[in-house]
Amino acid sequence: MGHATTTADVAVIGLGVMGAASLYQLARRGVRALGLDRFAPPHDHGSSHGETRITRQAVGEGTLYAPLVLRSHEIWRDLEAATGEHLLHACGGLIIGPVDRDSSHHGKPDFLRRTVAVAERFAIPHQVLSRTEMAYRFPQFTGLADGDMACFEPGAGYLRPERCIAALLAQAQALGASIRTGTGITAVEQHGGLVHLTTADGSRIEAPRVIACAGPWIAPLLGPPFDRLLQVTRQVLHWFPVAQPADYAPGCFPVFIRMHGAGDSDYFYGFPAIDGAATVKLATERYDHPVAADSVDRVVSPAEQEAMFGAHIHGRLAGVLAPAVRSSACLYTNTPDADFLVDTHPDMDRVTVVSACSGHGFKHAAALGEAVAERTLTGTSRIDLAPFGRARFG
Repeated sequence: MGHATTTADVAVIGLGVMGAASLYQLARRGVRALGLDRFAPPHDHGSSHGETRITRQAVGEGTLYAPLVLRSHEIWRDLEAATGEHLLHACGGLIIGPVDRDSSHHGKPDFLRRTVAVAERFAIPHQVLSRTEMAYRFPQFTGLADGDMACFEPGAGYLRPERCIAALLAQAQALGASIRTGTGITAVEQHGGLVHLTTADGSRIEAPRVIACAGPWIAPLLGPPFDRLLQVTRQVLHWFPVAQPADYAPGCFPVFIRMHGAGDSDYFYGFPAIDGAATVKLATERYDHPVAADSVDRVVSPAEQEAMFGAHIHGRLAGVLAPAVRSSACLYTNTPDADFLVDTHPDMDRVTVVSACSGHGFKHAAALGEAVAERTLTGTSRIDLAPFGRARFG
C-alpha cells in the first residue's frame, strides 16, 4: 500500500534557526506551513547549538548585515514577550584587535575599523577603547599588544540558541504550522507549479513553495551548483574553568572577539560564565579541513583542547585554567566569500535556498526568516536579500 501524500502551502526543509525562523514567520502570515527535520530540533547535529551565540549590532562583516541584526533584536524581544523566555542577554560585547597591523575576521580585513564604521553609520551605541582603557575596564584581558584597541558595544551580548529555536517552533505551531521531525528528505523535484519532496521512508510531500534550510546537508540534497559553492567545516567549542567565577560573570565580563594575528583563524571568541557556572565557553574557527555532515568526527580530543589553550588563551585571559571541562563539535557551512547565500534554486524557481551563513548567521536569523517568508509569499522583502544571491559567484 502506498504512502499518502502530504500537502502544504510552503514546506521548510531543516529546522535549525533559519528554518525555525522562516516557519514562524510563515505561520504569522496565516500560511499553511510544514516544517521538516531529520532530527528533533533543537538538536546538536548541525550549526544551531552550543548554549550561547554572540549577537552584536555593529557588525564588521558589512553594512548589508546591519538591517538584519537590528530587526532580529526586535523580533527576539517580541518573542520573549510572547513566550516568557529570556532569549537575548545584553551583557555587552567587545571587539579587540590591532590598528597598526593586519587582521581579518569572517573574510573581512581590518575588521575592527569596519565594526566602528558600522556602529557610526547606524547610530549604534558604542565606545572606542584604547589599550589602557580596555585594561582598566576589563582586566581579565591580559597580554594586550601596543597597537591593540577595542570597540565596546553595550547592547551586544548572547542568544540562547536552543531556547530560541524551541520558542520559534512553539510559536509557529501555536499559529498553525505543522512540524514533522525524524523526517529526512532524500529528493527535491519541481514539476510545473509544484515541488515534490521524497522522504527517507518513501512518503511524498507536495507544496507550491519550498524553503531549503538544511545547512550542511544542502549540497548533498540539492547538488550543483551548491556542491561547488558550499564547504562544510568542523568547529570546536570548549568550556574552560575559571579560578574566580565572579570575575567572569555577566555584568563583569562581556562577550568578545579578540584578533591577535593576521589570518581568519588567528583569533578567539568567548562568553561570560553563564547560569552561575565556573566555566567560560571559548572557541576559534578553522577552515582548512572540509568535512561531510554525516561522517564528521563529533569527539573532541584532549590534544585539540590543549592546542586551543596554548595557541589562543594562555597569556590572554587571566584566571582561565586548563584542561577544558568539556568540548563540543559543530558544523559551519561556508561560501567562498564568507557571506550568506539566499537565492532561488537555478533549476527550480519555486525553491528558495537559505544556507551558508559561514559562521555568523545566528544573530541575523530572526530577521532573515522574516525576509525569506516575505520573499517567498510576495516576491520581495523589506530587507533586500539581493546581495546574498548566487550572481556574485558568476
